[in-house]
Amino acid sequence: MLVIVAPGQGAQTPGFLSPWLEIPEFRDRISAWSDIAGLDLASYGTTAGAEEIRDTAVAQPLLVAAALASFETLGVRPDLVAGHSVGEFAAAAVAGVLTPEQALGLVRERGLAMAKAASVTATGMSAVLGGDENEVLAALDRHGLTPANINGAGQIVAGGTLERLEAFAADPPARARVRSLAVAGAFHTVHMAPAVDHLRAEAATVTPAEPSITLLSNADGAAVTAGGEFLERLVTQVASPVRWDACMATMAERGVTTMIELLPGGTLTGLAKRAMPGVRTVALKTPADLDTAREVLG
Repeated sequence: MLVIVAPGQGAQTPGFLSPWLEIPEFRDRISAWSDIAGLDLASYGTTAGAEEIRDTAVAQPLLVAAALASFETLGVRPDLVAGHSVGEFAAAAVAGVLTPEQALGLVRERGLAMAKAASVTATGMSAVLGGDENEVLAALDRHGLTPANINGAGQIVAGGTLERLEAFAADPPARARVRSLAVAGAFHTVHMAPAVDHLRAEAATVTPAEPSITLLSNADGAAVTAGGEFLERLVTQVASPVRWDACMATMAERGVTTMIELLPGGTLTGLAKRAMPGVRTVALKTPADLDTAREVLG
């Protein structure tokens, strides 16, 4: 059983699109979607520096466009699909709930709204690696922080004000390491509430379709069978924690044997190697990985 997954913000690296733009159909899609995103995606994916593509309003459309273009280039139909954070928009398009154009249009507005919300208060995110999960969650609560991403495999991402994150880092849970992340704000926390309102207004202009592929939700790992419900979940997820651990649990329950992570791959397959032993994984990083993925699928 094959699951295709789409990564979230932070997976992008300078120049990651460069070898892919040598594929004509990939290049054409990126060019067409640049008009929708209002950004020169090819430029951001090839010559822009790390700080430029860290910008939320740039990173989110860039990641979704890259994931969808690599999916179309791969040409494989999965049994399940899921995305991490903004990767859910790519997953929604893979499953047919949204067209690629609808997904990119909504992501453009999502990125702009989240960047605006992040500018209101000095917030950020930190990865908490290791430690007992219950102790980590209790420590986050004590410091007034939100477990914005519960990723499984001993990884939780905390979100909140920089002041509270600094206090938490100075008083970490036992056997846990805290690493500050280079992100623009506390995503998937209450600090993103204004972005939810904006995205809901934009989503009201879109008519979703029913998913044609089993589609998992970050909210709880459940398979969502109605397009309208998934679209609403996309909206509320902006200010709600990502439960990737629950998504992986559902994959395991449904008998997933192979995971392919769309471009820029690596993060989610890395988590799967630790949390889903025995599952074959392929991360699409360069065009050469397309052949690897096809070989794994037989």
